[in-house]
Amino acid sequence: MLSPGLPQGAVPRLERPGPLRDRVYEALLELITTRALQPGQHLVESELAGHLGVSRQPVREALQRLNTEGWVDLRPAQGAFVHEPTEDEADQLLTVRTLLEAEAARLAAAHADRAGVEALEEILEQGLLAVAGDDVDAAVALNARFHTKVIELAGNAVLAELAAQVDRRVRWYYTPVARQRGQQSWIEHRDLIAAIAARDEQLATRLMREHTEHTRRSYLDRPKP
Repeated sequence: MLSPGLPQGAVPRLERPGPLRDRVYEALLELITTRALQPGQHLVESELAGHLGVSRQPVREALQRLNTEGWVDLRPAQGAFVHEPTEDEADQLLTVRTLLEAEAARLAAAHADRAGVEALEEILEQGLLAVAGDDVDAAVALNARFHTKVIELAGNAVLAELAAQVDRRVRWYYTPVARQRGQQSWIEHRDLIAAIAARDEQLATRLMREHTEHTRRSYLDRPKP
């Protein structure tokens, strides 16, 4: 049986090859990012090892790494717990995301070709289908893919590297408001695609800034458990 907060089918398969500790780390990070492991949840090494089919040692190493990166809190005499982000942490990260992605949208409008625009349109269609089917996991994944594609079309390697550093945490914060944002988020994506296709850098910048601000406000104003 899986522990509460870790639904049946949520545990990813550990692909080979690669160092076991790295694969366990990636598996646990994915479970945290998708909130299969909820903020504040107690992480028991033996249970996680059993779910992943590994010994406790790589789990312990992965939890230590996740603690260093701020995903997990190790509490003396209590154990490991999924980090509970503060409102300030979320606000700061989502503000930085707005700055990065607004510039990415401007550069995408300057450089994107027809193939790039069509790639965004394809993701848009899939995202609308996910929302219509109330498939939150797919909607979150497709939202991340859309923003990653915009950054790719920007053609700035340094910007892409910086955005990649915050991508996982953006997904973490977006997941609890994905259903609330719903179709409106994808309508905003559609408008952004139109601005990029028209090579309107100013409009693309403004639309992306407004779009990411809506997500930031939705997260900060969400109902608290």
